Amino acid sequence: MAKEQSVIPITRVEQKILTLRGEQVIVDADLAELYGVTTKALNQAVKRNADRFPRGLCVSAQCSRERRGGHKL
Repeated sequence: MAKEQSVIPITRVEQKILTLRGEQVIVDADLAELYGVTTKALNQAVKRNADRFPRGLCVSAQCSRERRGGHKL
């Protein structure tokens, strides 16, 4: 039996899109919520399947925070 897939309403997705420095982004926690998974699970899946994503599509702010010595958001 195939798992039933539902379509996420476009308005719900649009509400999650932010514009930062002229780029449209969706925070990992919001994307995980849309997919119905935990943020940890989403990030693990992205790391395991990095070759499936176009270069530059996924960007982590963690690197810049670590360089500045700042705190996590």
